[in-house]
Amino acid sequence: MTSTLYRRGVVHSSADPFAEALVVEDGTIVWIGADDTADGLADRADEVVDLDGALVAPAFVDAHAHVLETGFALEGVDLSAAAGVTSLDAALDAVHAAAEEVRAAGGERAGLPLLGHGWDEAAWPEGRAPTRDELDRAAGGAPVYLARVDVHSAVVSTSFAEALGLPALRGWRDDGLVTLDAHHAARDAARDVDAARRDALYARVLRAAAASGIVALHEHSAPHVDTREGLVALLAMTADARSGLPHVAGYRAELCVTIDDARELLAAIPGLTGIGGDLSVDGSLGSRTAALRSPYADAPAGSEHPSGVLHLDAGRLSNHVAAVTRAGSHAAFHVIGDRAMDEVLVGLRAAVDVEGVGAIRGAGHRIEHASMIDAPTLAALVLLGVRVSAQPAFDAAWGGPGGMYARRLGEGRSDALHPLADLAAAGIPLAFGSDSPVTPFDPWGAVRAAVTHHAPDQRISARAAFRAHTRGGWRAAGLDDTGAGEIRLGAPAHLAVWRAEHLTVQAADGRVSAWSTDARAGTPLLPDVSPGAPAPRCLRTVRAGVVLHDELA
Repeated sequence: MTSTLYRRGVVHSSADPFAEALVVEDGTIVWIGADDTADGLADRADEVVDLDGALVAPAFVDAHAHVLETGFALEGVDLSAAAGVTSLDAALDAVHAAAEEVRAAGGERAGLPLLGHGWDEAAWPEGRAPTRDELDRAAGGAPVYLARVDVHSAVVSTSFAEALGLPALRGWRDDGLVTLDAHHAARDAARDVDAARRDALYARVLRAAAASGIVALHEHSAPHVDTREGLVALLAMTADARSGLPHVAGYRAELCVTIDDARELLAAIPGLTGIGGDLSVDGSLGSRTAALRSPYADAPAGSEHPSGVLHLDAGRLSNHVAAVTRAGSHAAFHVIGDRAMDEVLVGLRAAVDVEGVGAIRGAGHRIEHASMIDAPTLAALVLLGVRVSAQPAFDAAWGGPGGMYARRLGEGRSDALHPLADLAAAGIPLAFGSDSPVTPFDPWGAVRAAVTHHAPDQRISARAAFRAHTRGGWRAAGLDDTGAGEIRLGAPAHLAVWRAEHLTVQAADGRVSAWSTDARAGTPLLPDVSPGAPAPRCLRTVRAGVVLHDELA
């Protein structure tokens, strides 16, 4: 039996809002209280941690991530604005430098495609993606695959395209931009790695997540981003806290027609949490492949798909939901556009006609992203018991006047995107994630984005956002029955320790709160996430008492 006493800090606990210390014993929280009563516990503890005023809080859960894809992004050419790539010319310079480095190094890397990630032409002054001719010149003819920031399209070099026969596939454009089938084929080839390299990438990503205060994440695996075998390996390597890695809740995006399909998948991937996740009903707004009721405001003249692309119809959605429900699991769907959401609701209602509303509500089916929700849709989601996994960082990155969303949809439609306050007020269970590598692991950034949403009426309190990014993640995966995501007696010790300059209680700007922001009211404190406030620094991440990341030692 091992125990750790954390003392002389601030403990974020609704069970004891004024707590300054806690004890973890064999992975479970066994005591919470004031520091002046902790002296008698110090001698019995195997480890005593002096927090020196730091905050101990439930660790974060990232409810939507792609581990292997994130690994490739960490390893490849970073073409994001955060890396200083703010123009087309800068992107081509980065590709040229990387290709020269590979050529000089030689070895096995020279035979592999040059991978890049994170470009966003909407933020570049040129307003367009690189062409394959430009990639050919920049890389000296080497094979190149550069994924757009949303990972729903890419640009490829001529040698890469010809080797795979991409020009013959749906979604190919002569300038090297690939979407749909052409992109899936390109992405499959770019992500073809052996097991040893794959597992090393998994471990690298999970350590980065732990360093961000993330104790668990939902892996949204799909045939176009990873294999079944890869997901089995990922779940096995993270099944036990003693691995030193965050817990992984696994989702697999394979469409089921019958209950036998669902049962076969559950048997093939032991420990699978849900069937779906990145089971895409449509694409993305950035790539203009999200399925909309009305055409894109900036659809190119003569566009083949001016309103985006619907990948799944209501009949297949209904069959999948019914099969997964009968198998005792839950479904999850990638849904961005309003037309795609309409199709999902038709499918869910058809499944209700077969399985009954109680079975569908009780299953806890999920929608990932849910970017476009109007009032009738919101009401239907409530009635059907649907949970929503949202990404507040999307609004921070692409929302607001002049942002990518406004260019794609026009100011009117874009103002209604990501209605977090409406979802929360309706009582829809919310979980927050990054969709990494689309946006990075930055849970406090997500909390800030929810508090400072570009639409003032869609802002939520820091407390609500924090719960969506902690307890909400466990709940969305059906793993909240042990009290995970809270600091209370008997709950698993999934904790993060933070150094923050200011601790406060923050209501959303202009919103009426049902709880007092006065510290004397006993509402648990959180770091200041207002614009310009310093980001909290993660000092330790703990999973069931096991330290995953440590800067306290």
